[in-house]
Amino acid sequence: MGVFLAFGIFTFLYLAAMDNFVVSARKYRPADFKSVVGQMHITTTLQNAIKNNHLAQAFLFCGPRGVGKTTCARILAKTINCENVTSDNEACGKCESCVSFQNNASFNIYELDAASNNSVDDIRNLVDQVRYAPQKGQYKVYIIDEVHMLSTAAFNAFLKTLEEPPKYAIFILATTEKHKIIPTILSRCQIFDFNRIQIKHISEHLKEIAEKEKVDYEEEALRLIATKADGALRDALSIFDLIVTYSAGKKVTYKETIDNLNILDYDYYFKVVDALLAEDLSATLLIFDEILKKGFDGHNFIVGLSEHFRDLLVVKDEATVELLQVSESARDRYLQQTQQASVSFLLSALNQANQCDINYKTSKNQRLHVELALMKMAKLPQAFRLATLASIEPKKKA
Repeated sequence: MGVFLAFGIFTFLYLAAMDNFVVSARKYRPADFKSVVGQMHITTTLQNAIKNNHLAQAFLFCGPRGVGKTTCARILAKTINCENVTSDNEACGKCESCVSFQNNASFNIYELDAASNNSVDDIRNLVDQVRYAPQKGQYKVYIIDEVHMLSTAAFNAFLKTLEEPPKYAIFILATTEKHKIIPTILSRCQIFDFNRIQIKHISEHLKEIAEKEKVDYEEEALRLIATKADGALRDALSIFDLIVTYSAGKKVTYKETIDNLNILDYDYYFKVVDALLAEDLSATLLIFDEILKKGFDGHNFIVGLSEHFRDLLVVKDEATVELLQVSESARDRYLQQTQQASVSFLLSALNQANQCDINYKTSKNQRLHVELALMKMAKLPQAFRLATLASIEPKKKA
């Protein structure tokens, strides 16, 4: 009986712990303009519009996934209905309107997912709602996500309302594919283009979250997560949660990150380039064989090697060192290795790697295709020496 009781208590505690977990993308979703990451040109414009009372009646937020389009739409909707907007044009978060918004109980804000509600009838229902003025607050805000998914008929049904909406109605359309929206809709909207979020901004945001969650982290691991996210903060937060769950304790290490994301350690690229500069063909091929045995794809390897050559070229000039998005320790390694390689070698090797990348998928023997590219790279230093000797000989005879 005691065993069953203990098991029941354990199960209850486990389920309670599971219920309390909230993914970082939701837990740390920005609640005001100042907490939006990497979109200052958007947030500043919106705050100025609120301050000067120059709000458009239709906005189009467009850009890649996970960069804050829907988040900014919600913040804007909350702020313009706030009863006590702060001096820096932010919602107070304490008034009745803000509290109802935070509890998802606001009657002035409507969200429509156009991916699943894209018919004429769905838009007609929306238009019918627009006719009624807000009972409380100044504006009724309609947020339509993935608006490019609306059918042509639905777009046409929406045109008249979008062109001449009531004074209290504001439409915020969000999309990842602006080119799919018909020009007549575009001409009626104030368009805001969201940028991909820079790696440094994502990694800094991840540091803040790691410190709040008391997660031990390595900066190189956070930068790797930011790079893998490809400019999408939501993707970065999802990867961050995955790595924290994967690790034994609450920590994010570089080793566990590359293992979990199946990313090739950049240390291999340094080893390959060292072997190429030493003209050690055997060592180069053995390193590539080790990479394949670890389960990595030859195409990913050659793409990564191309990026490594590019980074070595970037650090050749002090003016372009800032383009290198790596940690300080990794930057020192790049600076050390680039001193051993000439610009001619790096450009030629990069060209060989790029050609290998282009023709990889059409090759019938893909391993040999990569090995042949590596063999050519290993012979580049010798080719440059012979070319130099050939140019010196005529001068001696003269």
